[in-house]
Amino acid sequence: MRQHGHRLLRRWAHYKPQKPQAPPAPPTPPKPPRKPQSFTFHDSTWEDPYSWMSNLNDKVAMRHMDVYMEQEEKYTEAVMSDTERLQAKLQSEMASRFAFDLSTPPLRWGPWLYYRRVEEGKQYAVLCRRLANLNEEFISHKYPSAGFDFTSGKRIEQKLLDYNQEAERFGGYAYEELSEVSPDHRFLAYTMYDKDNDYFRLSVRNLNSGSLCSKPQAERVSNLAWAKDGQALIYVVTDNNKRPYRIYCSMIGSTDEDVLLLEESDENVYVNIRHTKDFRFVTVNTFSTTSSKVFLINAADPLSGMTLVWECQGLAHCIVEHHQGYLYLFTDATKEGQSVDYHYLLRSPVDASSSPRIWESVFIDDEDLIVEDVDFSDKHLVLITREGRKFRICSVTLPLPVGKGAVHPKELNPYFLPLPRHVSQISPGPNYDFYSSTMRFTISSPVMPDAVVDYDLSSGKWNIIQQQNLLHERTRILYGTASTASIAEKSSNIINSNSMNEVNAEDDNSWNDLSEFYACEHYDVSSCDGVVVPLTIVYSRKHKKENQNPGLLHGHGAYGELLDKRWRSELKSLLDRGWVVAYADVRGGGGGGKKWHHDGRRAKKHNSIKDYLCCAKFLIEKGIVQENKLAGWGHSAGGLLVASAINCCPDLFRAAILKVPFLDPSNTLLYPILPLMAADYEEFGYPGDVDEFHAIQKYSPYDNIQKDVLYPAVLVTSSFNTRFGVWEAAKWVARVRERTIYDSKRPILLNLTTDIVEENRYLQCKESALEAAFLIKAMES
Repeated sequence: MRQHGHRLLRRWAHYKPQKPQAPPAPPTPPKPPRKPQSFTFHDSTWEDPYSWMSNLNDKVAMRHMDVYMEQEEKYTEAVMSDTERLQAKLQSEMASRFAFDLSTPPLRWGPWLYYRRVEEGKQYAVLCRRLANLNEEFISHKYPSAGFDFTSGKRIEQKLLDYNQEAERFGGYAYEELSEVSPDHRFLAYTMYDKDNDYFRLSVRNLNSGSLCSKPQAERVSNLAWAKDGQALIYVVTDNNKRPYRIYCSMIGSTDEDVLLLEESDENVYVNIRHTKDFRFVTVNTFSTTSSKVFLINAADPLSGMTLVWECQGLAHCIVEHHQGYLYLFTDATKEGQSVDYHYLLRSPVDASSSPRIWESVFIDDEDLIVEDVDFSDKHLVLITREGRKFRICSVTLPLPVGKGAVHPKELNPYFLPLPRHVSQISPGPNYDFYSSTMRFTISSPVMPDAVVDYDLSSGKWNIIQQQNLLHERTRILYGTASTASIAEKSSNIINSNSMNEVNAEDDNSWNDLSEFYACEHYDVSSCDGVVVPLTIVYSRKHKKENQNPGLLHGHGAYGELLDKRWRSELKSLLDRGWVVAYADVRGGGGGGKKWHHDGRRAKKHNSIKDYLCCAKFLIEKGIVQENKLAGWGHSAGGLLVASAINCCPDLFRAAILKVPFLDPSNTLLYPILPLMAADYEEFGYPGDVDEFHAIQKYSPYDNIQKDVLYPAVLVTSSFNTRFGVWEAAKWVARVRERTIYDSKRPILLNLTTDIVEENRYLQCKESALEAAFLIKAMES
């Protein structure tokens, strides 16, 4: 026994513990070839080692680019391989919240209900219609209410266009830009994207026979409008630089050549058309940075010529409508040579004989009640208004009084329609039926899934036609998919007519408002120059912890566009993991008037970046987001904003998501490879102007990457279909890796897609899951 013990001790004495296995070496980032090329402009000379990536006509360069893109794809997969289970879980969560709608909400126009629905097992939708007077017998009133019974109702349904068949025409790919039914409901004009040729192709389909019309079949179509009660189609085509410049008129069923109505030879002038809502006129807008004009075409006689009805200096937004003998112009053009901050509404008789035409103001200017948008029907005018940052919607009865001059909207007894809390955007629906008293709007909020609402402006009734109910994991669509009966009952409300023309529906739980579970808070953040920047934050009431929350800060700040603060179901996965989601309404964006936009564009672009940084610092200083756990998020021009902010303060961010970002403005604006519009130069600056050129160089993300500094982890997603070429993302990624300190825990990744993700729900889910996994991994590493 003792000897056996000695043997064990001797054996133990010679035992050498195994060395723990070293973790696998982190994958090595790819290094594209450097081919330095010098550029000189004005008084500046700079070198770009990656300019070859944008030489689309250089076959050798493009082969190198293909190899490099494959390497980037493999590198991203390798870096993210340890999150495969997390990605699968996130994708499953997100997919379960997707509203797999049987049908879009049917849209009433004349005797028909138009809608799109997806058939089981098919990738693309089918455009259908059915007669409204036959609809009622196929509505299921079972519990839970199942809406329209498509199985038995198919015999009253007419399939107008199957986009799965269109995909076969266009190489397995169906992406539609324009779709207009003729006012007599006999024809459908639509444009499909031709991926091989990179333009939209026009087709016209006979809705009675289902066959394609022999003409018009035009290429590079950017705009269309019906005339002559559906007997004529007016359309716009673009030149090789995608500038809309020609207007044609095609007589449906005629063998005659399409008639050229206008050709704009000035390369700085763009053309746009639309029909008035009563189909009496087609309006033609021609615009450049120096002037804006509106012409009228008589829809009853489209070949009778065009009449100039409006002209102003500078680039202005001009929408003309017609109502009972009067033209109404909604515009932000200068007044008496002075720039205005907001849109205003003008009126002039159609048969006015004075030259130039005299326009009178409809409303008295009121800075406390801003009219953001208008929509006309035969009996009502709807105004989308803003008081401070609060959006509202009201209707006034038409026709408006004549001969009184400008009035305050309150004098017209506006009827304010019910809205939920925290409205971030109100978007008018198509509202094709000019003679209907019902108007459709989409109401958006950071803590409520988008609600498609029909407001009956005559009776005061309102109805939520479509809205996802996340609590029951269902989507409510009237005459569509299933919804719980109790909620469906609450979705129809009659406005109390004794309430001073105003309704407070904020507390009505029929909105599927999620604010019981997710808080929405608003802050005013002081920027560097004292300007107040609105900041909105959303968080889970259940999962938020003091000073311990990771955060995601969204920003855009360009083109005067509202920052998209809609509830996005994919963000629920982050909110439920304790994240704070924030939105910085920086200068350059919308919601604050023209001055707010102009103070963040061109040579003042630095204001947008400073605003964003001040909001980021505010989140950390107030303990809303934990220090070193803040991520940035930007899409397109928002990617420029976030990347520029990272260049200024790389230590402020732990991670960032840049989606199809605009990262190389110096080269893109100076040597455009893809066509740019006047609005792009108005937004980011004219490099021909020496001061603006230097301003562009100062804010350009690609030109200002800091050397020998630790950058946050960044995931850049781009697409071969993006308006800003994939080379912008590739160049920026390569230069960041080259200049900054390498840290495997803070990777710079490039994720590429070949399809338009928005058109494919699976890809959408997959990409969102990858982004969320990347952010979670970055915060935990």
